[in-house]
Amino acid sequence: MTEAVIDLNADLGEGFGRWTLTDDEALLSVVTSANVACGFHAGDPSTMRRVCSLAAERGVRIGAQVSYRDLAGFGRRAMDVPPEELADEIAYQIGALQVFARAAGSRVSYVKPHGALYNRVVADSEQAEAVVAGILRAGAVCDGPLPVLGLPGSRLLAVAGDVGLPVVTEAFADRAYTWAGTLVPRREPDAVVHDPGTVITRAVGIARDSAVDAIGGERIAVEARSLCVHGDTPGAAQLAWRIRGALASAGVRVEAFA
Repeated sequence: MTEAVIDLNADLGEGFGRWTLTDDEALLSVVTSANVACGFHAGDPSTMRRVCSLAAERGVRIGAQVSYRDLAGFGRRAMDVPPEELADEIAYQIGALQVFARAAGSRVSYVKPHGALYNRVVADSEQAEAVVAGILRAGAVCDGPLPVLGLPGSRLLAVAGDVGLPVVTEAFADRAYTWAGTLVPRREPDAVVHDPGTVITRAVGIARDSAVDAIGGERIAVEARSLCVHGDTPGAAQLAWRIRGALASAGVRVEAFA
């Protein structure tokens, strides 16, 4: 049997000024990839610098978590942004994070959309193309093509793959899935799985069997090279450690993809 390997990623740096949300230091002791907020849905220069420094010290890969310009709504509100403007904003966010990653002796290793943008580019080709265009524009300050982290079967990964960007599939142990393999919108009941034991069981199932139970109970296939642990979940770091321990017990090797 082929050894199962998976990356653990978490959304980090999701604070602003004196307001903090994620326990960055604790999470960076367990995850292998850090999706760092780039200032548009959360994050500010000092937070970005601090998280990049901590990630570099601990050998954690740094990813740009890009989003719509929606600080008040935490990037979770639907927005209509012209494609050219969105592409520029994506490039801007990646470039800003790269400054702090380089200063820490590391680099931006991949890109992951956040919130409403993440969900939008699952099916919206125009917005997906704009995100990819922004990633390509940022290529001048990055070391080659940046991998794109996203939902399996999404338009984002299809468009990225078409232009030669590496694509990495992702799954969520603490989010409910539809029968079609998409995430249940957060505005709907039971969109988030709160029971730690259930989350851990789902994480192992995704890593070992490439499968998860959808909202109606149907078992669906979920191919993922990376598993997201939401940093804004209460007790996120402790849950991440329990997930990592359960994966090890199930014979799954935790390793960064980039």
